Amino acid sequence: MDDDRRKSVTGSLLYAVVYLHALLPFWVLYLLSDILFMLVYYLIRYRRKLVRKNLENSFPGIPKKEITKIEHKFYHHLCDYFVETIKTLHLSEDEARRRMKFENPEIINRLTKEGKSCLLSLGHYGNWEWVPAIVTHFQPGIEQGMIYKKLHSQAFDQLFLKIRSRFSSQPLEMKSAFRKMIRQQQDGRTMVVGFLTDQRPPGYLDDYWTIFLNQDTLVQTGMEKIARHLGLSVVYLDITKVRRGHYVGKICVISKDASQETEFAVMERYMRKLEETILKEPAYYLWSHNRWKFQKRTGQESN
Repeated sequence: MDDDRRKSVTGSLLYAVVYLHALLPFWVLYLLSDILFMLVYYLIRYRRKLVRKNLENSFPGIPKKEITKIEHKFYHHLCDYFVETIKTLHLSEDEARRRMKFENPEIINRLTKEGKSCLLSLGHYGNWEWVPAIVTHFQPGIEQGMIYKKLHSQAFDQLFLKIRSRFSSQPLEMKSAFRKMIRQQQDGRTMVVGFLTDQRPPGYLDDYWTIFLNQDTLVQTGMEKIARHLGLSVVYLDITKVRRGHYVGKICVISKDASQETEFAVMERYMRKLEETILKEPAYYLWSHNRWKFQKRTGQESN
């Protein structure tokens, strides 16, 4: 069997297994999540040292007992996120609207009223895979896109493309997103494009540093560059986990027209909003990501 055929078969098998799990009711999936937590936290010890380091550096002075509580809660949530993401493949629009609520989507409808596209910024907090359900609140004619980074595994990349295409969302690969958005603007198409822009950028992109969670932090600026170049509005989605499997997203305006902003102003407001979200309930942030891998060079200044 040639390599392409093998990858295709692997991808089909992976999708079939995941889809069968997606058919299970939530109570069964959460039971599996509880079992998975025991394996991931106690047996596999998935990134335990990294998570503990990130938490201790982000919350200096907090007693070790409190850090451990946050850590436990994070791993429980991470396993919930995993099974909820699987369930996305078999989640109806009605169920999605019940489990992922949005307080004030009229803000986006107002910003896009004259055919102007909008960027929806959010962090890896709560369950970001259910955010595309917001499209059911948009006015007719508004399209939705979500920026994503292609995964190394072709099978998992194809699986997540299916998941992120739910609710008529259009996945836009990071490297080609800017060109596609320019083309869409030229065609007169109005889009709301989601940006998960809180992860670590490549080390060579070291143009913007800020203090985030008590640490010097290198920040991706692609979202701001696109917004400033195209003159787009930018909003932030403040996610709250109400209870297991239920979230609320509150929309906050960051900029009505990014082309009028000074450099890095949009990103600074975004980072401050994300920090506020995390500080309300730290356990629901993605602490297992190596966010602070890069150190600021001597002479560089944080914003």
